[in-house]
Amino acid sequence: MEAALDAGAALFNEGYHHAAHDAWEDRWLGLANGSADERFLHGLIQYTAAVYHAKRRNWEGAIGLAESATGYLHGLAKCHRGVDLAVIRTYLESLAVDPVTIERRTPPPIRIDGRVVTFEELEFEGVAIAAGILAEELTSYEPALIERAIEMAASAEDERYNALLRDFLLVEDRRELIYDRLRAHLERDQTRYSDPAGLFDTDQSS
Repeated sequence: MEAALDAGAALFNEGYHHAAHDAWEDRWLGLANGSADERFLHGLIQYTAAVYHAKRRNWEGAIGLAESATGYLHGLAKCHRGVDLAVIRTYLESLAVDPVTIERRTPPPIRIDGRVVTFEELEFEGVAIAAGILAEELTSYEPALIERAIEMAASAEDERYNALLRDFLLVEDRRELIYDRLRAHLERDQTRYSDPAGLFDTDQSS
């Protein structure tokens, strides 16, 4: 769960409030109903959803989700799996009473072990989760291409794919260029693996 938790926290903290829940949903659905971890992830998912709706001035939706998120997180320790829940619960209570508070007070980041998790801090597994989710969230990119790049990053001997996937998350103003570089690397490697003898290599002399 650690990598998924980090990835979702990083997505939320980087401003991708809607996408954050996708990092946790599969893990949440596999947990026993009513268990501490199930309530924990359910509460975080609804926290991100409440923020997402409040940002879009869907006040009724934000209030309902803030109330239900507070209910799921109620009774859990102030710090569950390293996540500071006390500050999240306090904000949810304010949001439930007055959702317009989001326009006056920035939603608190998700802190794990006292740190605000960002893309830069993610290990490879977290990068892979966050990059796949971001590609689905941002309609300019093909999720299947990012998934293939993740597979290559996990198996390739060099660090090209790992570095490019990390840059895909980190360098927002060059994200399209980095995506194109990933595509070019994948196309080149596909040609190389389908032509292991190099017969169609453009550098080969006739």
